[in-house]
Amino acid sequence: MRIKKQGQIRKNKLMALKKKTILVAGGAGFIGSHLCDVLLTQGHFVIALDNLITGSRKNIAHLAKHKRFKFIKADVSKVTKIKADEIYHLASPASPPYFQKYAIEIFKANIWGAYNLLELAKKNKARMLFASTSEVYGQPLQHPQKETYFGNVNTVGIRSCYDESKRAAEALCMDYHRKFGVDLKIIRIFNTYGPRMFKNDGRVVSNFITQALAGKPLEIYGNGRQTRSFQYVDDLVSGIVKMMASPKTFIGPVNLGNPNEFTIIELAKKVLRLTGSKSKLIYKALPKDDPRQRKPDISLAQKKLKWKPMVNLEAGLSRTIHYFKGVI
Repeated sequence: MRIKKQGQIRKNKLMALKKKTILVAGGAGFIGSHLCDVLLTQGHFVIALDNLITGSRKNIAHLAKHKRFKFIKADVSKVTKIKADEIYHLASPASPPYFQKYAIEIFKANIWGAYNLLELAKKNKARMLFASTSEVYGQPLQHPQKETYFGNVNTVGIRSCYDESKRAAEALCMDYHRKFGVDLKIIRIFNTYGPRMFKNDGRVVSNFITQALAGKPLEIYGNGRQTRSFQYVDDLVSGIVKMMASPKTFIGPVNLGNPNEFTIIELAKKVLRLTGSKSKLIYKALPKDDPRQRKPDISLAQKKLKWKPMVNLEAGLSRTIHYFKGVI
C-alpha cells in the first residue's frame, strides 16, 4: 500500500512539472484565443496579452473565470515584465484593411513586440515561438513556396508594413538565438479561417460568408483566378503546438498551411452553395501587390512535426458559416 502511495506521489509531481506558465501575445485574437483554449486543456497556466486593437474580449469571454487563465490588456510593444516558461508571439493585426489603418501599430507589434518578448525569453530562459507569415514571400516567383525561398516583396507598398515587419522580426529572432542562445521557433502562417474571425476584417472567407448570409453580392477583386490555400484554424493551432514542442535543434522557419489550392471564384461558389445564398458575383479592381498565387510547400512540417492539415475546405467552411450565422 505504501509503495502504491509513493508511486502516486511521484506521478503527481511529474504531472506538476509538466504544467507551464505560457504567455500568448495576441491571446484575444482570432488565432490566439483558439491557442489559449488548447493550452488550457493541456493543463497549463495561460496568460493572454492583447491591446484589443483587433482582438476582442468576446473571443476569451468563456475563459474569464478559468482558474488557470489570466488576461492582461497591454501593448506588446511596451511589455517588459512577465514571467513565463513559453512565449507565443501572435500579436499583430493581420488582414489587408488593417495594413493601411494600423500600419505603424503593425510595425511596433512585430518588431518592438518581438524585441520585448525576446528579452523576456532571454531573462526567463523561456522558449519563444514567433508567428511569421506567408506574406514574407510577397508576390512569389516560386510555386509552391518553400521555406528556402527568399521572396519577392515590395518594400514600399501598401502591404509592406506587414510583410517587412515580419521579415525584420524573423531576422531579429535569429540574431537573439545566435547571440544569446534564445530557444526559438519560427512558423510562417498561410491563409487561415474559422470561428472568431471578425465579420468585417477584410479577409476573403469572412467577406464572402457575411455577404452571402446578408444576400449581398460577393465582391471578387481582379478576375478571381488568383489562387489561395485555405487552412482551418484547428489545423493551424495543432501545428503551432507541435512546433513549440519540437526538438530544440529545429528552429524553422516552417510553413503551416493547407496545400490544397483554390481560385477565388471556386471559393465564392462553395460559399454560395453551402449558405444556400442567391447572391451574385461582382468584380472590382485588384488591390496593389495582391499576390496572384499562394500555396505552401509543407514537406518540412510533415517531416519534422509529423503534421498536416486534416480539415477539408467544405467541412471548415460549414463550421465557419455556422459561427457567422450566430454573429450576424
